Amino acid sequence: MKHWEAALVTPGTSLEQAIEVLDRAALRIVLVADEHRTLLGTLTDGDIRRALIRHLPLSVAVDKVMNAAPRVASREWSRERLLAIMEQYEVLQLPVVDEERRIIGLENLHDLLNQQTHDNPVFLMAGGFGTRLRPLTNDCPKPMLHVGDKPILQMILENFVQAGFHRFYISTHYMPEVIRNHFGDGSRWGVSITYIHEEEPLGTGGALGLLPKEEIDLPLFLMNGDLLTSLNFQSLLQFHREHPASATMCVREYEYQVPYGVVESDGYRITSMVEKPLQRFFVNAGVYLLDPALIQRVEPGARIDMPTLLEQEMAEQGHVNMFPVHEYWLDIGRMDDFKRAQAEVNGVSK
Repeated sequence: MKHWEAALVTPGTSLEQAIEVLDRAALRIVLVADEHRTLLGTLTDGDIRRALIRHLPLSVAVDKVMNAAPRVASREWSRERLLAIMEQYEVLQLPVVDEERRIIGLENLHDLLNQQTHDNPVFLMAGGFGTRLRPLTNDCPKPMLHVGDKPILQMILENFVQAGFHRFYISTHYMPEVIRNHFGDGSRWGVSITYIHEEEPLGTGGALGLLPKEEIDLPLFLMNGDLLTSLNFQSLLQFHREHPASATMCVREYEYQVPYGVVESDGYRITSMVEKPLQRFFVNAGVYLLDPALIQRVEPGARIDMPTLLEQEMAEQGHVNMFPVHEYWLDIGRMDDFKRAQAEVNGVSK
């Protein structure tokens, strides 16, 4: 029951502040309690993502989105009983409370089961030229640029390794030897790495056709090799299992403020005027979970981008789900992004 106090927040705390606590405590839960530490509710990844899907503002009080009636455990419960309750109600944590519902601990499924390994393959896309980051990429692939003291691609791989994944594929095209020489066969990290080389750029989805299809027997993570994120990969995998689909796309909420007053009308008649409205959209975050059947349909050598592949799947009545990302996320596409990454490198580790 490690450091559960770090997950405590009080009523009235904003959702934005609660997300910061969730990420910082790294316990995958926030405990909402009064000044006496009486448990009032809990907030998990799922609660946050449901709030984001409803487009609730980050300023909303945590009271409005928390689970006000969470499952709890007693100090006397055995490990077997804890595991049975977690399995029965499909929860990853159980706050431990006393007779007056004051929090005295937190039981975590991950700790009870120790480190769980996942056999799902992970495909990291590292073949791009990084033209917008020249001259830094004149003699170095963009995923191998250092943020802090490590290459971006190494930080991505290590986050997956920390989450229990061990089967990796890396696509290469531009200066592949730099990537191969650094990572080798993956034994330095206790994992296996297979390289998929694109003789010609095949788009963000085309390299899927070069994978050894007979080895892809579980949903596959596909991730761009220039992203920094503390995304909880285990939560994404659990979501994909609970919501079967051909693919799950991670999305980020993007806000855009129109710099003018917006006028709506019915013919010549003005019906409303809104000054500089704020609009919110979900945008592609560059991380996917793909069903093996979808991967099988990508022909070797075919050039296709992921949005096009998923649009084709939806046109054929396939299901594609979205998974909102609230954790740290940065797409290093421009020099400003690279400089920002250097300043924020501590936000990437979990």
